[in-house]
Amino acid sequence: MWKSVQPTMPVLLGIGFIEAALGVLNPLIGIRLSENGIGSDLVGIVASAYFVGFLIGTLTCHRIIDRVGHIRAFGVFAVMAANATLLMIVIQHPYVWIVLRVAAGYTLAGAFVIIESWLNDKATEDNRGRIFAVYSVVAWGASGISPLALNIKDPSGTLLFALATICIASSMIPLALTKVGNPEIGQRSHLSILQLIRISPLGVVCCFGAGIFISALYSLLPVYITARGGNAQELAFLISIGTIAAILAQYPIGHIADHYGRRPIIIGTMILSSLLSIAFTISSDMPYLVLLTLFFLLTGFSSPTYALGVSQATDYIEKRDFVAASSGLLFIWGLGSSVGPFTVGLLMVPLGPNGLFQFLAAGFALVALFALYRVFRRRAKSAAEQSNYVAVPVGQGAVGAPELDPRGEAVQHGPSPAVKEGFVE
Repeated sequence: MWKSVQPTMPVLLGIGFIEAALGVLNPLIGIRLSENGIGSDLVGIVASAYFVGFLIGTLTCHRIIDRVGHIRAFGVFAVMAANATLLMIVIQHPYVWIVLRVAAGYTLAGAFVIIESWLNDKATEDNRGRIFAVYSVVAWGASGISPLALNIKDPSGTLLFALATICIASSMIPLALTKVGNPEIGQRSHLSILQLIRISPLGVVCCFGAGIFISALYSLLPVYITARGGNAQELAFLISIGTIAAILAQYPIGHIADHYGRRPIIIGTMILSSLLSIAFTISSDMPYLVLLTLFFLLTGFSSPTYALGVSQATDYIEKRDFVAASSGLLFIWGLGSSVGPFTVGLLMVPLGPNGLFQFLAAGFALVALFALYRVFRRRAKSAAEQSNYVAVPVGQGAVGAPELDPRGEAVQHGPSPAVKEGFVE
């Protein structure tokens, strides 16, 4: 196992530092803005700004990577992200923070592209699953533990920003010292959003919805907690328990979807997520233990939405097109993430704090209804058919297998039929 993971250790350490910084930064920004009397609409805009930058980064950062290589590009992105975070201490104004969060989103998008490219390059068909499983544990673990730093006494309001900056800057050290060579830079294929919609409408809807729901939930949760009289410590434990639920839920839900079909699981998890969101709106003064329990269940059922969407889409995409499809689906997720906090922040002005969960309840229900509609539009692939291509959550890669005809022989393709014929699942 160690021999398999060793070539990827520099990026695994790097992602650990970055996720630790993001885990504390995202709730910290919402807390600071709320404590300063900033309305939920502006808090949502600041949160969305990060994902706008992330979107731009996914489209353009590859030019820097192609020009100077993965290691040096990662150093550039890490320094720029650290500078943007440090400047939030120097200039404490929400409109300046919008610009700084765009910059941070752009540069960290570049860092994530490098990390996942590195892992895919160093992994083989035999160890890819193990490598990306380790990657997932590192990423989720770091982002889940770091919010506990919100319990640190910080009268000046600058200590946690400084610690997050140190983490981001430290992420470049393992890559700068590695003896492992840069991944090769090859030609890039491309699938447009319209092509992806034709290939898998439900996959696109799930990825877009996951971006909206999860970004809105975590970005505006500080506003909800502050409004109900909570503090940073309660928020920290809430985020950590939600991360634990997400880690625990990914594999079982994915495993069930592999055996019983993607669409029934999508419908079931979305309905449960909608009902749990409604439960949040019933009582604003529920005991904290009840709040923790509901949040644990909500994040457990809703967090695999992106993974289910990618898996649904990948069932209809050939292996050679998966990298292009993965980039397109990540862009769609980023598009949803940039829209979510801004939209929900505006809704919370007239609706109050419960507007967050009212929106989530409606959104989850709509995804469930769309999945039900797709059930009647086309027969789902069987478990054997959908296992020809295996998709996993963001940051966990994919392993493809050859497509077989009814006689069990490998099918030879020209251009991907899903793209060439406008195939719709």
